[in-house]
Amino acid sequence: MATKPLPLLAATCALLTGCAGHAANGALDSNAQPSDQRAMQSDICPAATKPVSIPVGSTFREGEWLRDAYSGARVQVSDGQVTLTPAPNAEGLILLEAADPQPQSFEWAGATVYFAITDRFANGRTDNDHAYGRHDDGEQDIGTFHGGDFAGLTDRLDYLAELGVEALWISPPVEQIHGWVGGGDQGDFRHYGYHGYYALDFTRPDAAFGTEAEFRELVDQAHQRGIRVVMDIVMNHPGYSTLQDMQDFGFGGLFEGFEKYLPERWGDWQPESWENLHAYHALIDYDHPAWSRWWGKDWVRAGIADYPDAPSVTLDPVKGSLSFLPDFRTDSKEPVDLPAFLAEKDDSRARNLPNATVRDYLIQWHSDWVRRFGIDGFRVDTVKHVEPEAWAQLKVAAQAALDDYRADHPDAVLPAEDFWMVGEVFPHSVTRSHYYDNGFDAIINFDLQDDALAGAECLPDMDSIYADYSDALHGDTPFNVMSYISSHDTRLFSSEAHQDPQLQKRVAAALLFSPGTVQVFYGDESGRADGPNGSDPHQGTRSDMNWNALEDPQTAAILAHWRQLGQFRQRHPAIGAGRHQKLSESPYTFSRVSDDDRVVIAFARR
Repeated sequence: MATKPLPLLAATCALLTGCAGHAANGALDSNAQPSDQRAMQSDICPAATKPVSIPVGSTFREGEWLRDAYSGARVQVSDGQVTLTPAPNAEGLILLEAADPQPQSFEWAGATVYFAITDRFANGRTDNDHAYGRHDDGEQDIGTFHGGDFAGLTDRLDYLAELGVEALWISPPVEQIHGWVGGGDQGDFRHYGYHGYYALDFTRPDAAFGTEAEFRELVDQAHQRGIRVVMDIVMNHPGYSTLQDMQDFGFGGLFEGFEKYLPERWGDWQPESWENLHAYHALIDYDHPAWSRWWGKDWVRAGIADYPDAPSVTLDPVKGSLSFLPDFRTDSKEPVDLPAFLAEKDDSRARNLPNATVRDYLIQWHSDWVRRFGIDGFRVDTVKHVEPEAWAQLKVAAQAALDDYRADHPDAVLPAEDFWMVGEVFPHSVTRSHYYDNGFDAIINFDLQDDALAGAECLPDMDSIYADYSDALHGDTPFNVMSYISSHDTRLFSSEAHQDPQLQKRVAAALLFSPGTVQVFYGDESGRADGPNGSDPHQGTRSDMNWNALEDPQTAAILAHWRQLGQFRQRHPAIGAGRHQKLSESPYTFSRVSDDDRVVIAFARR
């Protein structure tokens, strides 16, 4: 039978993550390294338990009273130094601030961003767990929806506030494909769009995540606590086609007579004993004329029916297809009408826009979330696979939408006046690239995950890294990055640390003292372990948040340490936004100063 290569490969390529990060950036070789190739040595330098003298340089004046934020001890500067003993649980850290620190203005460069995959974080209501007829798989539920939702996030906002979190990055909230595709290289699990990167309708929240009212409550309650909300967005691609979506929306087609191989509800199809979950593609006629009722040839490159082919992403990063996903034609200058299935979708907010291109529609749909809910920023997926001018256009539209929201809600608590955009560009490091000239306020820094490994064992090993980062960020043309130690597209630090509780405590300092914005991946602060992954090594990084473990004394101690450091960073944006200056080798001591905000941080080893 005739087949088109792209949809069949889409099955076998394994949808490695929902296409953010490694798959989305065509970096399958770089980011797919097994963690044991980067195993830590656990050569932990011992912390001091006796008084140490700490130089404060010119950061604090002679006679000034200081406070160790960890122990609460107060001490006066004498001869340019203070003498203190690290608190018993501080892992050798002494965190010096003015005895009565003054409130500081928020700076993104000093902010802590908490990234939660909504579906895997907290389940606030169970009645939406199987929206659109989705099922658990009765096995390991690697790629199914687990029940996390907006209501669950709202319930846990106080938890985030106690961590010192100043911005919540949520996975894309939009309606996902209703069905599943075969996951992993071996097609060994059903992969749904639980992560948010397989959009079906960009104008509505997915019912499994919650209602518009619940999303509004999440944003409003976050703002009440001074927490900004950063929404993950995708403009490079929609989700795959699935059997269930073909049936629900009447697009695509099967080979003649092949309906007999499908159950009444197509998404309930089961492979034969000799088949895997990729095998359903053999039922589908990818040359069928009814594929015009899906996105259509004017909207995406997909290599099916009369759709244009997508080149290899390695040859053309902008027009290529990532993980064989349909590629939006954001480069096209031709006006388009709504795709047929969206035009007929009763609950969609999508409407025909006069003279609008594909890019215009996508920008309108994304900025509408800002205009309606007061979103503070976007985390933008797959940045290098869309034309730079599209991002500049998005930034202008999002800022205008935020201005509209503020004007329409004069009494609302709104932390942000300036809309913020951070981009995912694998494998970007701490360098100022052209993306900063096209709408982005920050780019994700992929280097710290490796750089922080040594710092988790011994903080002084971070000094050259901190100095390099600081020098770059404060160069002739200052810029900002967002750094992390764990990611849904790479690996969890807890796996790197082999669940060592001391390393899981110590890495908090390596991350939270890094210059620029930092990102905590949900469970970094509690040692969340990998979950099952089948034949896709990255699925395990999206395990359920380990709420039950927080009562365990060892986990509670890790969390308490992260809270201490997180609240200290929150009080002092200079930690991220200030210049790094090393003051002493022993004890290892450095200062961060930005305007009138000043801190000195010391690590005392035996």
